[in-house]
Amino acid sequence: MMLGVLTQLGSVTLTRLAALGRAAFFVARVLGLVVVPPLKGRLIVQQMHFIGARSVLVIALTGAFAGMVLGLQGFHVLTRFGSEALLGQFVSLTLITELGPVFSAIMVTARAGSAITAQIGIMRITEQLDAMTVMALNPLRYVAVPNVVAGTLVMPLLGAMFSVVGIWGGYVAGVLILGVNRGTYFGGIADVVDLQDVTNGVYKSLCFGLVVLLVCCFKGYHAGYGAEGVSKATTEAVVISAVLILVLDYVLNTVLL
Repeated sequence: MMLGVLTQLGSVTLTRLAALGRAAFFVARVLGLVVVPPLKGRLIVQQMHFIGARSVLVIALTGAFAGMVLGLQGFHVLTRFGSEALLGQFVSLTLITELGPVFSAIMVTARAGSAITAQIGIMRITEQLDAMTVMALNPLRYVAVPNVVAGTLVMPLLGAMFSVVGIWGGYVAGVLILGVNRGTYFGGIADVVDLQDVTNGVYKSLCFGLVVLLVCCFKGYHAGYGAEGVSKATTEAVVISAVLILVLDYVLNTVLL
């Protein structure tokens, strides 16, 4: 019985290590192709439109309501300490350094990342990737590199949009609904937010975009056969990306702050 348990534990460990090795090899190949020309400019622009432009509405909606919730909750918390004048600082710093990069990355994962994983997975099970290999074409240059480059480039823009819309959402909740002075709200933002806060948010968005697209492309590229394999790969891509975003956010906070 003990031998069976150890055998099963060893099998699981070896399987996980093999998966990590496959992932590391995939990341190394993709990042190597990013710096080796030629890059597929047309595909990169197409994916920037798909990942970025088509995510604007969902980013704006979630940013607005996230800012309104921050404004509402922040006002009631700060009122307990007689510091409701700090509402602008609270909303802006929270959005620019934390919620903007994190929430925008999670929404992009849910909307674009899942679609990219499913698309690459379908190409895998219909043997389109194998056909590229037979024609002496590197599939990663066509299905992974454009997505990774496009996602890394557009994620800071989406994070900035989330933060700006969220600040105006906090303005609606705090100033127009709860009666905080408008000048106090925006004056506090100008006094507290500096370039370091903005650059920290940009760095986070760049890292999130790179990690999310690498995970989604990897899961789609190694999807199992059949509809079940594609659906499993898509689910795993979204879950792993969301977890890595939160873990990476903590790591980056320890480094940047």
